[in-house]
Amino acid sequence: MTTQPDIRDLSYQELVAYLHNQGERAYRAQQIFDWIYKKGVMSFEEMKNLPQGLQDRLKKDFIFYKSVPGHEMRAADATTKFLFHLHDSERIETVLIPTETRTTVCVSTQAGCKFACKFCASGIGGWARNLSCAEIISQILYAQTRVQDISLSNVVFMGVGEPLDNYDNLLKAIRLMNAPAGMNFAARRITISTCGLVPKILQLAKEGLQVELAVSLHGANNESRQMLMPVNKKYPLHELIEACRTYAQATHRQITFEYILIKEVTCTPTAAQELGKLLNGLLCKINLIPYNRVEEFPHEAPTRSEMYAFRNRLKSLGITATLRRPRGPDVAAACGQLRHSSSKS
Repeated sequence: MTTQPDIRDLSYQELVAYLHNQGERAYRAQQIFDWIYKKGVMSFEEMKNLPQGLQDRLKKDFIFYKSVPGHEMRAADATTKFLFHLHDSERIETVLIPTETRTTVCVSTQAGCKFACKFCASGIGGWARNLSCAEIISQILYAQTRVQDISLSNVVFMGVGEPLDNYDNLLKAIRLMNAPAGMNFAARRITISTCGLVPKILQLAKEGLQVELAVSLHGANNESRQMLMPVNKKYPLHELIEACRTYAQATHRQITFEYILIKEVTCTPTAAQELGKLLNGLLCKINLIPYNRVEEFPHEAPTRSEMYAFRNRLKSLGITATLRRPRGPDVAAACGQLRHSSSKS
């Protein structure tokens, strides 16, 4: 197997340093970035304004790992799920979600997930490894090629894996997306979702990024959250909420809390009351997510009237709450349904 690095693992500064060591001028880095991030090419031969000698050196020192899905499924609502085969036989899923006003790509950050939430398919097969920066960014670059009516407007790191558990590669990918020399993608259109890794939330607060933070809450107290999210044993609810308060104060950014609605488990009048008390005074909104079926778990979604009653109770307590409409459930592309798999025996 080749040991060449993928050139999309390099930051702009790292590429400039490489070119300097090769005796090349710094402006070549901008030309290379334009080809990759503006024009979407995946071979050095297509970089026509580079001298042949530089093309040859780049081919010798770097590679573009294949980033074309081996399979895709299109849902009735036009949501499209891509299954990417990685170079070491791991597989991840990525979802393109078009609406009348925006187009969003839901990106994976790990092959598998360590955190084994008791409603989510992503952790069922266990955790294999972190994705590289190149493997993260290539999902977005591919999604751009598949956009139809509205150009890619939002990126959410809500696919397979826990983004903040792959912190360095995630941040490197985001900075490539955000940089004018790279994709020039607005930070405020990027959302990082986390199951609640308290130290990483506090670290992210110091990065100076204007990204959105979405925190998977899924429980109104320690007991209910721990039943669904084993991570709560390490980072209990009160520590998580305190970290979120610190984050909001440091960044002046509103936090989105994600909360799954499971019949007679999380969607009860008592849970709504406890949530209202828990989030009181915090700069936040809550995104209510109807449970999407995963065959390995016994849960059921509440009725529509039960979900609306839960939302209205939160609103009466002064909490901004919206009810998310599932996208792509008929192809298992909705929240909690994305999987990790490997063809290894």
